[in-house]
This record gives sequence, structure tokens and C-alpha cells, in this order.
Amino acid sequence: MHEPDNAQWGLVHAFILDGRGGARSLTYPQIDGLLLEPAESLWLHWDRSHPQTCRWLHERSGLSEFSCDLLLEENTRPRWLPLPKDELLLFLRGVNLNPGAEPEDMISLRIFAASQRVISLRLRPLRATEALIEQLAEGQGPKTASELILALAHHLTDKVDALVHELTELVDDEEERVDATPTYSPEHGQMLQIRRRSASLRRFLAPQREIYAQLTRNKLPWFVADDTDYWNELNNRLTRYLEELELTRERVGLLLESEHRRMSERMNRIMYRFGIITGVFLPMSFLTGLLGINVGGMPGADSPYGFLIASLMMGSIALGQWWLFRRLQWI
Repeated sequence: MHEPDNAQWGLVHAFILDGRGGARSLTYPQIDGLLLEPAESLWLHWDRSHPQTCRWLHERSGLSEFSCDLLLEENTRPRWLPLPKDELLLFLRGVNLNPGAEPEDMISLRIFAASQRVISLRLRPLRATEALIEQLAEGQGPKTASELILALAHHLTDKVDALVHELTELVDDEEERVDATPTYSPEHGQMLQIRRRSASLRRFLAPQREIYAQLTRNKLPWFVADDTDYWNELNNRLTRYLEELELTRERVGLLLESEHRRMSERMNRIMYRFGIITGVFLPMSFLTGLLGINVGGMPGADSPYGFLIASLMMGSIALGQWWLFRRLQWI
């Protein structure tokens, strides 16, 4: 209910996690000079495009200039960076589910995390944060800062699962149609779009998988005891998605290759038939051209049976060619 007041300062959401799975919201004036209980954690979610966000980070967040500059970078790729005092910077990507957007045009989520504080920045709305807020409202959300960043990563990965499954089903449908109908031709544009979407997803998911693997191996002191198991599970899930995307690209390549081979074979058959027809009519064309020259002394020009003789000659040539082609197994 405080969203209009917060929005004018670039603050999208502000919550204090109560350590029991719930949270209470804050307004912008309440975040300054806030004292947390030992079991509580602070989560501030900012709009990176808002000018007040940049000002707050540099002047009132307490973060170093180095951390602020990285969080506000225009273009980033998935990575994590450990900081002094057991703090970390985490840059993740999520599926773009906003209206009119392509899902593979992934949204960047930048996170600063410490033992009792998480600061996250986004440029466009993320469904992952909305799902997390719903869990907090039900009292079933993360209890600590480490569980909060893990939950964000978990929700981002869930959205990838649905998109990878969609691409796989599209290729499955095309393969079934090709197998059921030999004359069916997959739409070339759709196949290329599936391949492009798979490549775009792989571009960001591959380094994101490495992040989860590094968080599995490098446990910070304020991580919950079993956090590394969950980071490892996310690593395994992304590994499976990457393998599925690579398989999808290969299957699309096989479909396109099969279609290209089928079209080449069809064209070769057509050209072969044209060649046979041309070979049959070439001698007869030569004969009719020879008999059609307009000079004296042409045999049969004055005979009433001249046309019949010429027709019989061309028919004999055609039959002779048919016999020869059959003997050579050309037809």
C-alpha cells in the first residue's frame, strides 16, 4: 500500500524479513537509520532506471564506490563477485515475461548481499520478485538474507524451465508431423526462430550455471547450513536445461537438413525427368528442323506419303531411344 510513496524515490519494494517466513513492508523514509533484530533481514528492491536510485546508492547505501558502479552498469553478464566483510555482488538473468517482449530477451537482476541486508536492482518488472513477495505474504518465504537470494535464483530458474519445455514441445510437434506425413515441410522461419531462441538462452544460462557452481563451492559464513545443497541443485537444473537446449538446436538442425535433402532429391528427380524428355525430343527436333529447311532437293517434298514417312521415322527414333534408355537403366 506504500508503493506510490516509494515509487517516487525509485524504491519498488522494501521489506524486513522477520526470520519466520514472513515480512513487513517499509516506506522510503523508514529505511534510513533502521536497526534490525538479530533474526531480521532487510530487502530493498530498486528501479535501476530511476535517478533517485543512483543517488541513494552513492550517498546513503553505505556501499563502496566500486560496488555502486558495478550495480549501475549499463550492460552486464551473469557473474558473482565476493567483497570484503563477507559480502557479495551477484548478477543474474531472468526470463522476460512482460507483455510484448520476447522471453529470451532476459532481464538483468543485480544483487548486493550481506548477512542481514539484500539490495536488488532491476530495469524491467520481474515475475520472480512478485512470486517471492506472495510467499512472504503467506508467511512461507525466506527467513534470512542467504535464503532470500537463493529464493530469487530459484524463481528465476523456474521461469527458464517453462520456456525450455515450450521450445522442446515445438520441436516434438514438428518431428511428429514430419514422421506422420512424408510430404510435410517444416516452416523454415519457425525452425530458425527456435534455434535463435535456444542460442540466446544458452548465452546467459551457461555463465549463470557457473555462478551456482561457485556458490556451491564457496560458502560464506552467513549462509544457512544447507544452502550449498540448494545451490548445487540449481546448478544441476541449469545443466539439464543447457543440455536440453543444445539437443533442441541439434534436432532443429536435423529437421532443416532433412528438409533440405528432401528438396534436393525432389529437384534432382525433376531435373532428371526433364533430361530424359529433352533426350527423347532432341533427335526428333533435329529431324524436323532438317526437313523444314526451305531449299530445293528436299526428299519427299513432292510425295503424298512424305509426312507419313517422316512421322514413322520420328516414331521409330522415339521407340529406339526408349529401348536404349531401358537397357541402360536410365528409366
